[in-house]
Amino acid sequence: MWRLNYLPPLSPIDIIYADDYLLVVNKPAGLLAVPGRGVDLQDCLSSRLIIDFPNALVVHRLDMATSGLMVFARGAQVQRNLSRLFHDHAVVKRYVALVSGNFLTEVGEVCLPIAADWPNRPLRKIDLLTGKPSHTRFRRLSASNSNSRLELEPVTGRTHQLRVHMTAIGHPILGDALYGDATSASRMMLHAYSLSFSHPFTHVPLNFVCDPLF
Repeated sequence: MWRLNYLPPLSPIDIIYADDYLLVVNKPAGLLAVPGRGVDLQDCLSSRLIIDFPNALVVHRLDMATSGLMVFARGAQVQRNLSRLFHDHAVVKRYVALVSGNFLTEVGEVCLPIAADWPNRPLRKIDLLTGKPSHTRFRRLSASNSNSRLELEPVTGRTHQLRVHMTAIGHPILGDALYGDATSASRMMLHAYSLSFSHPFTHVPLNFVCDPLF
């Protein structure tokens, strides 16, 4: 019941940046980042990308329902260097989300530990005893009585972190079929709009922005 009914178009990949070391791509909502289990889940961003870039390797992931910026390494050494940046929290990721309700707080953070909800996989849950520390910063961009637009920054990178944290504070992301109401929007209104990090070889600061379509 949690699977999307939205399917991405079979259109050319939106490549934001490319050089000899890395690619930055705008992933459409509804497309897997990497292959899933089963023959019907093999179409994904990485498999589409390697048609034109055979050395493209995954560094991080976005949920199938999430759109926005992903970085791919071109070669194993670059993959190791980029993976180290993500591991060391040297990559700043920011998202735009539409959430349910009037979000009254202008800026703040959510620090609630997240654990796997094993009887209800793939769900995650807030678990104060066994959950892993999870930290999200937020900034309100606009608000109304029905919904609000937020900028979200996941300081940690737990699975479904933004989705779980927003639901936990009473403002689920619109269209979230797992943690909210899938009928509240045509898709999940979560988009990775900004990535900032130092180039893994030249060390030049890089900042990529891709605005959401909602």
